[in-house]
Amino acid sequence: MDISKEKVLEALKNVLDPDLGKDLVSLNMIKDVVVKGNKISFEIELTTPACPLKEVMRKDCEKALTEMFGEGFELSITFGSSVTTSRLTGAQLMPGVKNIIAIASGKGGVGKSTVTANLAVALAQTGAKVGIIDADIFGPSVPTMFNCETEKPTVTTVEGKQLIKPIEQYGVKLLSIGFLAPTEGAIVWRGPMATSALKQFMSDADWGDLDYMLIDLPPGTSDIHLTLVQTVPVTGAVIVTTPQKVALADARRGFSMFQQGGVDVPILGIVENMAYFTPEELPDNKYYIFGEGGGKDLAKEKEVALLGEIPLVQSIRESGDNGYPAALKEGVLAEAFKSLAENVASQVAIRNATKEKTKIVEIKDGAGCSV
Repeated sequence: MDISKEKVLEALKNVLDPDLGKDLVSLNMIKDVVVKGNKISFEIELTTPACPLKEVMRKDCEKALTEMFGEGFELSITFGSSVTTSRLTGAQLMPGVKNIIAIASGKGGVGKSTVTANLAVALAQTGAKVGIIDADIFGPSVPTMFNCETEKPTVTTVEGKQLIKPIEQYGVKLLSIGFLAPTEGAIVWRGPMATSALKQFMSDADWGDLDYMLIDLPPGTSDIHLTLVQTVPVTGAVIVTTPQKVALADARRGFSMFQQGGVDVPILGIVENMAYFTPEELPDNKYYIFGEGGGKDLAKEKEVALLGEIPLVQSIRESGDNGYPAALKEGVLAEAFKSLAENVASQVAIRNATKEKTKIVEIKDGAGCSV
């Protein structure tokens, strides 16, 4: 059996990345090929540690090599990951953050912060480096959901500059106005004060290197949303909705905000929260108490991915209240958030491979701001 590194790479040119539609060799995903007699080993460097298609790629590689060499060789495939980015080099703010993802909803009460918290935890569980900025300045919920309401960020010095050091919980770095304001006090700020706080979280914090930064935006469309896209280049947006007609109508406004001329932030996809009710004791039963298929229909209408359908389960409320996200547990909810994390990571990788580099949005006063 005549096996060589060159022939191994030739065979692997027939193996496609299922998301990107290009072969693994051309994508430079095959690393450290070693051939010793009939033993072949190499690493597949994935575009995210949350890739759900590892086993598909492994089997496709085995098949391609078998077609090239027949039976009788020994194969060892390992997986690594290097999360891609579409940010331009030399970024001034959060330079170590590869992907900035806006989590938005057209209206309140659809579970946007719950989705953000569990998505972050699920991504972190795959080995990704993740952070959250709680940009819902007037109703911060991240401290409660991560059981760190009494924590206070410290200050660190980096290259002679004093920076806020984010709180870290469950493998996720966190900043929220809730860490800086009295727990029982109402936050009564005018718009410029709120946008200034958001900017400070991005410019004056020591975030270090992150694969994914999730921005938990307030409901609706506001100064906060425009400040975000005008301050940092946003990789893409995730729209959270529930199946009801009124929620879907508001979700469409969220689409309009990110896709209007002059903004043009890619929409990574839709998350339908409270998609159906599942009793804990009957995990296979689904009751569509808020309607069925609304998120799927909206995703089809807008030609974007349906990233996940999150069931309505009592434990998700309990997990949010006690500060231990459902993604950390076992069961139907954890599986739903694991799937959501994999789908979001895949859409980010596709976006980075197929669309232009992200840029800070420039919106002239009085133009391009209608939704």
